[in-house]
Amino acid sequence: MKILRSLFLMNAAIAGLMLLNSCGGVPENVSSIGGLQAYVKASNAEAGDAFGFAVALSSDGNTLAVGANSESSAAIGIGGNQADNTAASAGAVYVYTRSGTIWTQQAYIKASNTEAGDRFGASVALSSDGNTLAVGATGEGSALTGVTPGNVDATTAGNAAPGAGAVYVLTRSAGTWSQQAYVKASNTGAADNFGSSVALSGDGSTLAVGAIGEDGSAAEAGAVYVYTRSGTTWTQQAYVKASNAGALDLFGFSVALSGDSNTLAVGAIGEASAVGGTPTDNTAPSAGAVYVFTRSVATWTQQAYVKASTIGAGDQFGFSVALSSDGNTLAVGAIDEDSAATGVGGSETDNSATNAGAVYVFTRSVAIWTQQAYVKASNTGAGDQFGFSVSLSGDGNALAVGASLEASAATGVNGTQADNTAADAGAVYVYTRSGTIWTQLAYVKASNTGASDQFGFSVALSGDGTTLAVGATGEDSSATGIDGNQTDNSAAGAGAVYVFIGS
Repeated sequence: MKILRSLFLMNAAIAGLMLLNSCGGVPENVSSIGGLQAYVKASNAEAGDAFGFAVALSSDGNTLAVGANSESSAAIGIGGNQADNTAASAGAVYVYTRSGTIWTQQAYIKASNTEAGDRFGASVALSSDGNTLAVGATGEGSALTGVTPGNVDATTAGNAAPGAGAVYVLTRSAGTWSQQAYVKASNTGAADNFGSSVALSGDGSTLAVGAIGEDGSAAEAGAVYVYTRSGTTWTQQAYVKASNAGALDLFGFSVALSGDSNTLAVGAIGEASAVGGTPTDNTAPSAGAVYVFTRSVATWTQQAYVKASTIGAGDQFGFSVALSSDGNTLAVGAIDEDSAATGVGGSETDNSATNAGAVYVFTRSVAIWTQQAYVKASNTGAGDQFGFSVSLSGDGNALAVGASLEASAATGVNGTQADNTAADAGAVYVYTRSGTIWTQLAYVKASNTGASDQFGFSVALSGDGTTLAVGATGEDSSATGIDGNQTDNSAAGAGAVYVFIGS
């Protein structure tokens, strides 16, 4: 089944790229992607760590957070012993900062209650200034509920609810990171996978958390929880469900918040309606859907139920979502969409490229959402899973799309797209919008492309759109730190992140 395939990828592996002008056109001083600025590895890179499973950038692009949810140190808190490998798949997060063009690692972050299998780093989000970080740990097993300030140790947390999941909120002051809160669902349940997805508002004071296994209305229907911060205190504001919650919908698989925190988009890849206007129809298993919610004061309401313009069973529409800062532009990935079309606005009814993937762009005007663009790769191929990850610039005029299983052996920017000799190497495609028209700006590959690297597993654009970070969980170099030896392939699946800048 396609859902099982996607969950396997998730668990076992488990704003334009250019400065856009205020009127939404292509800028005068930036016309393309300049190239690779940094090749980023963990300070303790090891085989199977899946560094790059999740990435996040601050608005200015000067802070980068990277999740490695299979990292195995038993260290706890900030700056612990990275060489200890006694807690398999405990997970870790690494924070890097940029000064000028130079990147350095600022922090090595672990949960306050590190344990094997917790998958800390399965999801990450940063506030606009980079000073608030949210980290999901989908395998965390505590049965605690609600929010606990500061640190919670393993003894206090316990493991009475395996796979319940947790989220950790950390803050930075004068370059030093500390844990501000340990966040759990209000109805914690085993296997809920709370923390499957996380999103922060621009000021870092609103947090949305997806829990795809939550069973409140039906088995694995999924839920999203919204928290708000006042001072340093976090409280749950809302428990959010789909208007047509159904078993195996996996609502919360992806989440995105607008910069002002008043718009929330939620992907549900298992949702099964075959009719856009009929959410109770269930004749297209795993077609997927996205739900948009808005907040007035402290009350959340569903504004829209969003489906692809051409609905197909198994397409997994909602696998990835992104919102512009004002919440008026929404990008949605559907990794198993089957059209062989290329570029923007092609034929949606051709289903000759199984699991090629697609991205749909929607815009909002006076609370009404309409589809603006149907986006495909310039070299669409079966099995590429275009849309595995998506990111928008703050103004919504640039879009980055990861296709983690694309197979070209090309390297760098705008190389040969027709070469398919590096299975599952991965690629990223960058598009820009002028007025209402989207065009492809760049085809981006790793500087050391290798088969099974899964470049594009995660992507993040800075708010101003001048910096792009790309995770490649299957990359095999045992290099550590910044700009090490890319040709060393002695650490299978260690993972890497690549940072590109506009020029």
